[in-house]
Amino acid sequence: MRMWRAGRASPVARPRTLLPAVVTTIALAGLSACANGGGLRVEGADAPSSTASPSAPPSVMGGSVRPTQGRTPAVTVDLAEVRIKLLADKHLPDFSRRVLVNCSVISRCLSRGKTVDVMHNGTPQQIVLIHSLEGFVFGFFLIAVEPAGPRPMWSLKVDQPTINASPQGDLVVESKVYALDDKVCCPSGRRVEVYRWNGRQMIKVSSTDQEGD
Repeated sequence: MRMWRAGRASPVARPRTLLPAVVTTIALAGLSACANGGGLRVEGADAPSSTASPSAPPSVMGGSVRPTQGRTPAVTVDLAEVRIKLLADKHLPDFSRRVLVNCSVISRCLSRGKTVDVMHNGTPQQIVLIHSLEGFVFGFFLIAVEPAGPRPMWSLKVDQPTINASPQGDLVVESKVYALDDKVCCPSGRRVEVYRWNGRQMIKVSSTDQEGD
């Protein structure tokens, strides 16, 4: 995903005689090509057949979408709405439910992670982390940002994760692995898992455990 910007030509001295017609023709062709070099292509979306004037970023109920160069459009979901949607889910784990029920300040139990497009449909999803009041992250939710509002589509219970999208659009989750006698500061190892959207759900495609430093 790249943006091309026409460079500014360096000033040159004006010749004493008129340029030959062929040179003038080439210069005009070059300017015409530069005029078509602007615009932004979003991952997962079809490229437009012709360049149009930039439009205002789309708005989404429960969140907003903001184009970013070379990446899935960044989104900002309403964490209060996400909390309501999560509490309405009958399959929400008991511990997560207790945390959300007792969390009067949303930012103390939910926080926004990165924006991804694991579904490859041009509609961004946002990672929402769930954590204790002390800031220990014990899981995350994949939230689809849709016109009707945020929609939880998948979750994973994992300790202190780092979550990124691979170049292929898979979800790469690196997490800490704690033994029974490990302190919070010092996990015994780490785990790297890769998840992929198969058209219906997220599936695990690989998992690797490594010892801690």
